[in-house]
Amino acid sequence: MINFKQRGCKALAAVTMFAAFAAPVFTVQAEMLDVEKDELKFGFIKLTDMAPLAVAYELGYFEDEGLFVTLEPQANWKVLLDRVITGELDGAHMLAGQPLAATIGFGTEAHIVTPFSMDLNGNGITVSNEVWEMMKENIPHDAEGKPIHPISAESLVPVVQKFNDEGQTFNMGMVFPVSTHNYELRYWLAAGGLNPGFYSPTDVSGQIEADVLLSVTPPPQMPATLEAGTIHGYCVGEPWNQAAVFKGIGVPVITDYQIWKNNPEKVFGLTKEFTEENPNTTLALTKALIRAAKWLDEDNNANRLEAVEMLARSEYVGADAEVIANSMTGTFEFEKGDKRDIPDFNVFYRYYANYPYYSDAVWYLSQMRRWGQISEAKDDSWYHDVAKSVYLPETYLTAARMLVEEGYVEEADFPWDSDGFRAPTPATDIIDGIGYDGRTPNAYLESLTIGLKGTDMVNN
Repeated sequence: MINFKQRGCKALAAVTMFAAFAAPVFTVQAEMLDVEKDELKFGFIKLTDMAPLAVAYELGYFEDEGLFVTLEPQANWKVLLDRVITGELDGAHMLAGQPLAATIGFGTEAHIVTPFSMDLNGNGITVSNEVWEMMKENIPHDAEGKPIHPISAESLVPVVQKFNDEGQTFNMGMVFPVSTHNYELRYWLAAGGLNPGFYSPTDVSGQIEADVLLSVTPPPQMPATLEAGTIHGYCVGEPWNQAAVFKGIGVPVITDYQIWKNNPEKVFGLTKEFTEENPNTTLALTKALIRAAKWLDEDNNANRLEAVEMLARSEYVGADAEVIANSMTGTFEFEKGDKRDIPDFNVFYRYYANYPYYSDAVWYLSQMRRWGQISEAKDDSWYHDVAKSVYLPETYLTAARMLVEEGYVEEADFPWDSDGFRAPTPATDIIDGIGYDGRTPNAYLESLTIGLKGTDMVNN
């Protein structure tokens, strides 16, 4: 646990001592907010995409806003969400699907909102060495003998069939039922012709009619679970794909950047009640996170090695710096020695990464409907209304405007005139060649080959 108030007191003492010998060299920010709550506890899971929280703490951005923050790692995503709901945590690094699922009552029910999207991309799909050797026979290679990327799940189809013929199930791990990882893994499998299974109101396993059985595994446990043979592959955020490479137990076959270029990832979640009772505090913490995100991406990722050193500490991610750096600094290693440039594998600020787009929320909701977590048909306006009840772009832009006026960020860094929807994602940026437009979720669902659409329901 990291307590910011202790650190703030030390800083204050140092300033006081200095002031005895020289005139103050600092000024109070013109936009300093009168926060309603200055002592806050935020939760996170040990993944590299919690980086904006670590940076905002380490560089004093929370303190600049008059906030004394404690950062506390959580055991798993369910515990994290439950503790935000009960008020034990004031906010947290969350799966983007969690605020949406909670708000519509899938699983734990509570109104959770987000004024800040934490990042784009950042995940990968890894398979065991045994499965990789079987897949390679079905993958085209270049003149140097390296697999041609992106790798389609079509190469996994004969492997799954072989397992089934031998009376074995093919099992893969993902981190939570409403995680990006679950939906990205399902998307990749379905794009290759494999059914990842459905949910129903009476069966929440997600394995109805499945060709590949998906189950929950906490992120830090992924490599060990793979090594034990309990699962044959998994989808997770970093550093747990690169950890499999370093341990020599598995091979990442695709990143989510290759599945959907610049897809939305985590969000910072708070209860609606918290934001209503503490509007200035909400703005202040959003300001600090925006500054942290900018620092992570500025000057072509020049600060990433420093960020890696932060994240490697036991109080944050607690993995070897070399493993974290393998993806955090703009590369990604697939087979051992096959390191490729993916400069946008982790994006924290550019491309309006932090703006909470309604269309991002709609994509998550569309995947919940596609796989039966939303069991009945909904019209397009329902998707839009839910997105607008959870994502708070007005709060984000208010915080951004303050930072522009304070000189911390540039006017051009923000989509001031946005209606909340991204421009449609072109088909060329998605692995199955099907574009996405958040304004028309039902038309999007109709365009997908495998999955529920229209009035379809799971009969189970």
